[in-house]
Parts: sequence; C-alpha cells; structure tokens
Amino acid sequence: MSAIVKDVMTTTVVSVRQDARFKEIINVMRRRHVSAFPVLDSANRVLGVISEADLLLKEAFPPGPEEARSPYLWRDRAKVAGLTAAELMTSPAITIEPECPVEEAARVMHRRRVKRMPVVTGQGRLVGIVSRVDVLGLYDRADADIRAEIIHQLAEGFRLEPGTITVQVVSGIVTLTGVAESRPLAMNVLDTIWHIDGVVDVRDRLQYPRSGHAADIRGE
Repeated sequence: MSAIVKDVMTTTVVSVRQDARFKEIINVMRRRHVSAFPVLDSANRVLGVISEADLLLKEAFPPGPEEARSPYLWRDRAKVAGLTAAELMTSPAITIEPECPVEEAARVMHRRRVKRMPVVTGQGRLVGIVSRVDVLGLYDRADADIRAEIIHQLAEGFRLEPGTITVQVVSGIVTLTGVAESRPLAMNVLDTIWHIDGVVDVRDRLQYPRSGHAADIRGE
C-alpha cells in the first residue's frame, strides 16, 4: 500500500500566531533554524505561510518618502509596511490533508514550486508539515523490504504461483523476469510495482503475448 502524507510528515511544527510581531518572527526563524512556517489563528487553523522572502522585502525596499518610485510590485507594498504575521504572510497557504497519497504531495510541491506544505484537517487545523525531504525519504527503503512487498503483491494480489515471476531489487531498481500469461496481466503487474514505496525504476524483462496470440511471446 502506498504511503500517505501522515506517514512521512513532521508533527512537531514551528509556527506563529497571526498577531506575532516582526522581530518575534525573526527570532523564531533564527532560534529554530527554519526559513518558513505556518501562521495560525487562535483555533490552530492555518491562515498562511511566512517565509524569509516575505520578510526580506522590508530590508530590500524600506518604506519612506521614495516608496512610490520603488521597484517592488504593488502587491508587495503591504508586506513592506507590515508589522505582524497576518500582514506579512503569503495567503492562502498551499496545504494538503494527512490522508492524501505522498505522490500527490510531490505533484503539488512540483506544480506550485514550494518546498514544504502545512498538513491540515478538513477544518483547516494544523496537524503537521511535509517537506520535499520527507517525500524523498521514501526512496531510502531497504531493497529487501521492497522485494518482500512485491512478492506479496504477486502472490496475494495477482494469485501467481511462486517462481512465475522472478524479482530482483538493487538500489531500488526492480527487474522482473519470467512469463506472464497475457499482456494486460503484465501491464497490471508493472503498474502496481511502480506505485510501491521506494521503487526507483522497473526493468521489464517479462515474456508475454504482444498481440493477443498465445504463441506470440515478447522476447522470443
């Protein structure tokens, strides 16, 4: 079974309240060695995310008599003048729920260009945070564990006799050899293995009919 976000997320999350002041936010970042974290309301609902980039605007473009001619974008002017987390944060936050597949989290991170996401309940309450490193940690799984899960899937999920398909796993790369009785079966096996946690690549060395004729075996 593929991992879900709650399997890999960090549950101890650095965060600030919406009324946290500028210097307090800086102190949290420096003391806890984090570059971004969620901003919460009094009910622990995520309102947004505040990052170094949000805070850097105040130093890069300090407000003053010349601010009308400053080169920062209009939408950033409020952040330059902001004093609290609610005024400085980026909102709405890009979040994900704990029951979502890890692969979905990876897709959202890639598509939205974020390094981490708050994990929230259906009511928006913070329960954890998931980062790119957390997602990539799935690939640290032992080859023996991957192979054991594949063999279990072949026996229980596909009802194949032991030895019908031979499984080799080296550095997360799975190589399958043997004979599958049909192309659909072979494709289903390959698709299932691709979705097993820790699999880096799948090498298809199976023999199976290519065109529906039993005698037409791939590789012969």
